[in-house]
This record gives sequence, C-alpha cells and structure tokens, in this order.
Amino acid sequence: MANLINVAKLAGVSRATAARAFSSPESLRPETHRRVVEAARALGFRPNKVAQQLRAQATLMLGVMVPSLDNPVFAEQLQAMEEAARAAGYSLIVTTSSYEPSREEAIVEEMLRQRVDGLALTVADADHSAVLAKLRRENTPCLLVHNPPATSYFSSVGVDNHTAMADATRHLIALGHRRIGMIGGPLLQSDRARLRHEGYREAMVAAGLTSLPLIEMPRHTQVALSQLEPVLGGADGLTAVLCTNDLLAISLIGELRRSGRSVPGDLSVMGFDGIELGRHLYPSLSTVVQPRAEFGRVAVETLLALIRGEDPQPRPLPHVLREGESAGSPPAPYQAPEPSVS
Repeated sequence: MANLINVAKLAGVSRATAARAFSSPESLRPETHRRVVEAARALGFRPNKVAQQLRAQATLMLGVMVPSLDNPVFAEQLQAMEEAARAAGYSLIVTTSSYEPSREEAIVEEMLRQRVDGLALTVADADHSAVLAKLRRENTPCLLVHNPPATSYFSSVGVDNHTAMADATRHLIALGHRRIGMIGGPLLQSDRARLRHEGYREAMVAAGLTSLPLIEMPRHTQVALSQLEPVLGGADGLTAVLCTNDLLAISLIGELRRSGRSVPGDLSVMGFDGIELGRHLYPSLSTVVQPRAEFGRVAVETLLALIRGEDPQPRPLPHVLREGESAGSPPAPYQAPEPSVS
C-alpha cells in the first residue's frame, strides 16, 4: 500500500514537503504541488484526513439539525448550506429531529461527540429548549436557523415570522375577506407557528376583525379536513385560511377539491414558505416566500464567523408575498331566491 514516503520519493521531494502538499498547498510552489499530486494519483495514495484534523484540532465538519426533510424548505436550505460549506473547506453532518424535543438532545450529543466545529440547529421551541440550555455550557459555536432569536442568547438566521404572517393576513383583508382563520401543526412543537399566529392575530385586531385560535392539525404538513369542517360554510363560515407552511396549504387545497369545494371560489388558501411546487399547482399557491437558499448561505457564513471567534448579529432575512390563484375575492353572500308569485 502506498504511503507518504513513497509519494515523496516519486515526486522527488522530502516527506515534509509531500505532507504540506495536502495540508497547506498554498505554501508550496505550484510546480512542486503538481508533482506531489501527480505522484499520489499514480500510486493511488489518499491522505489521512482524520489524522490531519486531529493535528489541527479541527474536524472541518458542521453539524446541522432540521426537523424534517419532507419539507422542501429544509432540503433547499441544506443544499445551499452544503455548497457554502464546501467552498469554505467544510463538510456537513445532517440529521432530523421529527419536531421531537426529546430527540434533539440525543442528536446534539452525538454531534458533539463527533467533535463538529459548529452547530446549525432548528429546534422545536428555542425559548424552552433543554438542548440549548445544555449548549450554553459547551464551547462549540451554535447558530439557530428559522427559530426566532432565543432568550438563550444564540444568534439566529431567519425571517420575521410575526411580520410576514401579518403581511399575509393584510393581503387577504385587502382582497375583501373578513372571516379569516389559520391552521397549523401542533402548536407546542413550533415557535415559528406561534409567532405566525401572533402576526395573524395582530393584523386581524388592527382591522377591527375577530381573530380565531389556531386550528391545530395532527401533523405539520397534512390536513385533516374534519377538523376544519365546523368553521366552513354558512353565513359565518370562513372565507379564507392561512396555513403555517406551504405543504399544509397544498394538502388543504387537495382535500377541499376532493370534497367538491372550489379554491378560491368557496375558500381562499394562503401558504407560507414559497416552495417551487406551489407555482406549478392549479390553482397556483398564494404564499409568503422565504429566501431558502439565502438561509443556507447566511447560516454557514454566520456559523463560520462564530467559529472564528467573531460576534455576528444577522438581521432578519427579507420575505415577499407571491400572489397566486389560490387566493381571491370572497364568495358573494348567499341570498335566498325570491318566492315565486302565482
């Protein structure tokens, strides 16, 4: 089996020079580096990256925890994070928590054991998180993604969930809706959902309208129409529904159409996230667009700054409203037909 001494002999350099070709190539002349790399390729030699990391006291790995990969928001974010990390010489260790706080601690403990250089986490509830309380006692830099800035002092990358959902609510009000509801997954599993509901409630109250409690679904991305039926139809039924994420909105549109209802004819639907799938539906989804790729890039840049010992203070990322076909004017009030005159 080829080793570094064999590579050095074939390249005509010392063992130390051959080692620097892999650990600090910028310290060598280009021609010397080329000879070492070609010799390694010819002999089938691969440097021991783990040994290099141990000597440098850095693994060049970032631990990333997201709730799920079912939601394209997290998948698109991870792709951008991987590209940004690779450009900086880092790799990602990615895992999912299924929105379960009990899993978060086990996941983070395992990543700490792997000596990751930094952590980028999306937790269920940042202000009441056991794992974040534990991480305050650790030296590993930690960044929150999607979570609002926590009282636990960790930096956070995300949009202003409160303001974004308030903007979405005002959009529906401007279309003429007065009876607007909101649905989401289990409220205790998502601080983002709570902030979005607060934004909805604020916009409704400011417009002199009645806000309703969040209608909770058993899952974050799937609608149980039976739980929405009591507030649909009739003179006081909802004419529009806000969803805490796009997959939930897409599920709602499907369930409504299967039940014989029209979107937006019978009910307007608005999502939150801006995933590309929403553009290709019919009706296309009206939604709040989060800059998913920007999330990933800014998250890695911020985490690397923390690793360098800096104190970055990222601002909320911008959101925009994407108008689609799923939200329109409310249906005309029902009027009983005039009795016929014989």
